[in-house]
Amino acid sequence: MRALLVVNPAATTTSARTRDVLIHALASEMKLEVVTTEYRGHARDLGRQAVDSDDIDMVVALGGDGTVNEVVNGLLHRGPDSRVPGLAVVPGGSTNVFARALGLPNDAVEATGALLDALREERERTVGLGLAAGTPGTEDESVPSRWFTFCAGLGFDAGVVGRVEQQRELGRRSTHALYLRQVLRQFLDDPHRRHGMITLERPGADPVTDLVLSIICNTSPWTFLGNRPVYAAPKASFDTGLDVLALSRMSTPAVARYATQLLTSSPERGPHGKHAVTLHDLADFTLHSKVPLPLQMDGDHLGLRTSVTFTGVRRALRVIV
Repeated sequence: MRALLVVNPAATTTSARTRDVLIHALASEMKLEVVTTEYRGHARDLGRQAVDSDDIDMVVALGGDGTVNEVVNGLLHRGPDSRVPGLAVVPGGSTNVFARALGLPNDAVEATGALLDALREERERTVGLGLAAGTPGTEDESVPSRWFTFCAGLGFDAGVVGRVEQQRELGRRSTHALYLRQVLRQFLDDPHRRHGMITLERPGADPVTDLVLSIICNTSPWTFLGNRPVYAAPKASFDTGLDVLALSRMSTPAVARYATQLLTSSPERGPHGKHAVTLHDLADFTLHSKVPLPLQMDGDHLGLRTSVTFTGVRRALRVIV
């Protein structure tokens, strides 16, 4: 087997020595080419090159969810195809939602061992993914489409992601405490949290209006706080379409209630109540906003958008697990 290993040297939970050990272990089982990313978008370019080269069987992403997202967008730059190399993930970020949702260990060394076992036993699965694009007929129609592996969001949660990225650019470490601080700051500063700007439209149903927060899930859990899984949409799965959790009110009591529900969520029950909208297994839908709002995908802030169309694409990519 010929494989490309894409290494993010800034991965927060792996040292240079650990990466060397992992590379040696993988190289003992396959013909391995190793490339270290040098700029934002480099992993996407490498995934694209792997597809176009026609001689790579598998791409291994060693990094966090951002690295995985870039690799996936490179692999699928021409869309899903049986000839696209398989994807393997060795978690190296602070949260690693995609890898953990696949059932992989959160430790990079243990995950490498699991990957080698999967290769020997020829274990793989084909997962569904989400695709987001600018909506035709709107000012965002020229925005390129982008794949996401586990979640996206328009509005409040994307604003939190943007704040975290700003703090990281200032040298702060990506920790759960940092995220929680930015959630509080976003809540205090968000000018739209009392009057929702978002409308959700889907075929065959009435629009859902005046939404403040919209979280799109492709799998469950939505994220992790340390080792605690957080379930925004417990029914979400790699084998179905997309799920949505949206809120129409974010007053202080409402936020306290839904935050508590998230922290105590389980695979059987997520946030619920008269101001919570939950939708399961959607093939396609559109989020419109009256004002530009932040958009995030897989924890990556993508700027401001006023209209985004989401599609759940089943059986989009082979993953070695």
